Amino acid sequence: MSKLLVSLVVVFALGLAAQAQEFHAAFGFGTVTAPSASSNANASFPSLSGGLYPSFSGNVILWHHIGFGGDVAWRARQTIYSGTQGNFGIVQPYRPIFYDFNGVYSRTYKKFGGDVMAGIGGEDLRFYGVLNCGSFTGCTNYVSSNHFAGHFGADVRYYFWGHAFIRPEAHYYVIRNNQEFNDANASRFAISIGYSFLPGF
Repeated sequence: MSKLLVSLVVVFALGLAAQAQEFHAAFGFGTVTAPSASSNANASFPSLSGGLYPSFSGNVILWHHIGFGGDVAWRARQTIYSGTQGNFGIVQPYRPIFYDFNGVYSRTYKKFGGDVMAGIGGEDLRFYGVLNCGSFTGCTNYVSSNHFAGHFGADVRYYFWGHAFIRPEAHYYVIRNNQEFNDANASRFAISIGYSFLPGF
């Protein structure tokens, strides 16, 4: 069932890309910054900062420089979550994953291009070491804590060879109910390499 769903999504995306005025796809690496760790009388909360985050992204521009896009970024290596709640200490391996779906405004001028985007997405915190089984999903070695997020981002593309580009980018997440960490806001900065399918370019 999941393979069929993925296949349908890929076919749908390729069909949209074929009709689009522009299609940009990229892979990159970056890091996340967030306010430093904090504590109060009953708890201490770690910071979400640090780590190497690989990412995939794609934008489809359909009409008058306006389109939609999305990206996903995950921490490459697990790290240790270390916080306290009351008298209990929490030390567990975890990995954050960010994903978003956006409305995009995009412009391309010869060797340069840029995108401004805003949308919605989420933060998936995967805590490892717990065997979690379900009749529909099977078994995994993690438990997820998911949080809705608003997303804002911008990037600049430089075409260094034909349709191939290098792209510095910045993303800002407003994460709802991010109770595992000290703040509801996080920023991700990355550099990506990608390819554009542009008419007449």
